[in-house]
Amino acid sequence: MGRLENKVCVVTGAASGIGRETALAYLREGARVHALDRDERGLAELAARHPGLRVARIDVTDAAAVEAFHAGLERLDVQVNCAGMVAVGNLQACTAEDWQRSLDLNATSVFLMMRAAVGRMVPKKGGSIINVASVISSIGAAPDRFAYGATKAAVIGMTKSVARDYASANIRCNVICPSAVETPSMTARIEAMPDSAAARRDFAARQPLGRMGTPAEIAELAVYLASDLSGFMTGSQLVIDGGAKL
Repeated sequence: MGRLENKVCVVTGAASGIGRETALAYLREGARVHALDRDERGLAELAARHPGLRVARIDVTDAAAVEAFHAGLERLDVQVNCAGMVAVGNLQACTAEDWQRSLDLNATSVFLMMRAAVGRMVPKKGGSIINVASVISSIGAAPDRFAYGATKAAVIGMTKSVARDYASANIRCNVICPSAVETPSMTARIEAMPDSAAARRDFAARQPLGRMGTPAEIAELAVYLASDLSGFMTGSQLVIDGGAKL
């Protein structure tokens, strides 16, 4: 405990899933955590249960809102970009709306958040940016995940570029690439399928370990990347997938 003592951390997509578990893990480690999301109800529930959290309803695809939020921070040590969506469909099934929404939330939001973050981190010569991508990206493919895979590949590319460009300012940028994780959004997608029990078994079987990951497991990796223990790590894509892409 205390690995993030007094660090100021911002986590997007914090109302549920990986973002929520990361925000809570950071809080337990002594950080001052700002939890961001568009889900007002989810944020209210989070704040009620964990009064130490600072919550803010923000659309991370809105450049002005992102800049205004960061301008109000006393300082910024760690930024975690978890907000995202999964559009289902292959190239021909991908609508213009699916493509634009995926691009906006999965990629443009990361661009906007990182741009605001480095503006706060460069003057103080340090910081850690952690992006959440996927093994469905430049690492590998999955059926009917055209827009998702393309935009998560973009996140990996942006991560490496930022890591290279800002290393001299002691700003580290790394990306976590999970496979299937048991989040509320994953559960909702499974339950919407005609045979949800079979779908759940199929998702679990894709990992040689025989199960999906948990948000807490991803959050623990995010704690390490935020801490000084990972101080020599930047530009890395960390695969945490139960062996799915072996």
